[in-house]
Amino acid sequence: MSKKKQNLRDINTEEHKGEHAHNDGHNHSDPESVGKFKTYLPAIFSFVMLIIGIAMDYFDVAFFKDWVRIFWYVIAYLPVGFPVIKEGWNSIIKGDFFTEFLLMSIATIGAFAIGEYPEGVAVMLFYAVGELFQNAAVNRAKSNIKALLDVRPNEALVYRNNDYISVNPETVEIGEKVQVRVGEKIPLDGILLSDKGSFNTAALTGESKPDTIAKGEKVFAGSINLDGVIEIETTKEFKDSSIARILDMVQNATARKSKTELFIRKFARIYTPIVVFLAIGLTFLPYFFVDDYVFSEWLYRALIFLVISCPCALVISIPLGYFGGLGAASKNGILFKGASFLDEMTKVNTVVMDKTGTVTKGVFKIKEIKAIDWEEPEFMKYLMAMEEQSTHPIAKAIMEYKADGEDFQASEVSEIAGKGLKGTVNGKTVLVGNKPLMTSNNIEVPSETDKIVESIVMVSIEGKFAGYVIIADELKDDAHEAIKQIRESGISKIIMLSGDKDSITQQVAKEMGVDWAKGGLLPEDKLKEVEKLMSENNNKVAFIGDGINDAPVLAVSDVGIAMGGLGSDVAIETADVIIQTDQPSKIAKAIKIGKSTRRIVWQNIILAFGVKAVVLVLGAGGLATMWEAVFADVGVALLAILNAVRLQKMEWKK
Repeated sequence: MSKKKQNLRDINTEEHKGEHAHNDGHNHSDPESVGKFKTYLPAIFSFVMLIIGIAMDYFDVAFFKDWVRIFWYVIAYLPVGFPVIKEGWNSIIKGDFFTEFLLMSIATIGAFAIGEYPEGVAVMLFYAVGELFQNAAVNRAKSNIKALLDVRPNEALVYRNNDYISVNPETVEIGEKVQVRVGEKIPLDGILLSDKGSFNTAALTGESKPDTIAKGEKVFAGSINLDGVIEIETTKEFKDSSIARILDMVQNATARKSKTELFIRKFARIYTPIVVFLAIGLTFLPYFFVDDYVFSEWLYRALIFLVISCPCALVISIPLGYFGGLGAASKNGILFKGASFLDEMTKVNTVVMDKTGTVTKGVFKIKEIKAIDWEEPEFMKYLMAMEEQSTHPIAKAIMEYKADGEDFQASEVSEIAGKGLKGTVNGKTVLVGNKPLMTSNNIEVPSETDKIVESIVMVSIEGKFAGYVIIADELKDDAHEAIKQIRESGISKIIMLSGDKDSITQQVAKEMGVDWAKGGLLPEDKLKEVEKLMSENNNKVAFIGDGINDAPVLAVSDVGIAMGGLGSDVAIETADVIIQTDQPSKIAKAIKIGKSTRRIVWQNIILAFGVKAVVLVLGAGGLATMWEAVFADVGVALLAILNAVRLQKMEWKK
């Protein structure tokens, strides 16, 4: 587990300890499970009542006649029908007359009016079940950004009355002195009062390498102190701090993000008035054209027409098609937070990705060792003897090198601020650090090192340059394949935006073959770049990231995709799609699943409309009865469901 994620877990644990203090060892009902059961209870009750009613009709039970039969089916109808009738009435009051709620209400009440009670209940039950599926998809699609509150510093050790006291960061004023211990987050923006400090700024910049800050330089809220107790002087109030700005950006971005309107809502606005007016016309217009016009006969046909017109097959098959896609994605380690994002994924033509933790592993490794006039193992023993004294992540990467034989021991090791280390190994003076350390000791450095953009550790032994080691963040194993597959899936533009150094970002981008890249970006800079892309004509942008700093962009992009294995909780909660295995190659697979889902959903729509059009014509001509209409509707629904199930059975390319 990453250190960021562990910190989040620790905070959550501390905040919620009290909530579980009452646990007495007994099993308590899960409120969420109880809530779900209550949601499905009306549909279950209506289904049971309908089946029993149909059985009593079939076996011609003696008492099941007249008002008893009507009362039975009314009781079966109300749990699923009343909420729909109520919703339709509320819509009418608001001025929205032609909704699917009105259509379902008229059609099912019409079925009761002509004595087709089982059909009235069955039609409304089908609709209710379809709505449950739709609502489940919508609920999963809602992004929850509450986790951002958990990463904000929740206390500050401020110096007041000759002592450090713990207070809420929101109460700290500008100019106060704050102490930050090892492993704690800096609570407010400020300047460093201590001589130096090492900070993990990944939450703010995405920079994979810890940042070393000298006395008097700026430090930012949300950064994690890695080395020793430090003191800072605050320069901003908590509401204006870096982490608070990120929270504000995510909230605003989420508010700006348009919610995809469900297809059935759009469809009903056109379909419902057409069906209602056709039914009215079918009732009254024949009076002017038919010699033996009988009102009750044409009303009967109109009501059958309305029952046939109920969009049951659509209501069931569309959400089931999307759930088939959601299930197929889950089996492949991809979590869509709702059906709407499967649709949005098919429209994406521009992919923007973070670097650290998204296409790279976010872990320092030795990339290259260049020993001059020394055997590599011996050269590394000198270097490792010095780095053994350091806890810096680069030192840890170097210490992973395996050299045969006995290790060397360093003595008289001292740190030269901002440059590196000086010490003695096997009686020889050794310098380990950056170029300024070498040049300040009159050691000539090869010009080839000027072209190296990654982190470089230089070594001199006895006043002579002995070589260097390049430390870099490794690309993920499937990074190159990911770019290839994303292009094959129809994406026209691939862009990399990173908080890491621009030189490193450009090198990684060139190696991977992305179209263009930009580094050295703060969260607000990334947000501006993505919003600029989204403002361009016909651009549909998917952003892929893993850090807290990516949360604002994940929220505002058309589709936000987070790495779920090692990604921060905030990125995961804010994103629309989560790659649970951290493999960037899954992005192309998510696009393919989205396109296959959309294709099957449209097949279902065309199937439902085609059959319904035929049966509607037959019903209007008096050639279709209520049972035939319901059978045709249910048959189409079953075919659509079987078509949707195919998504689960498809073999997706590994």
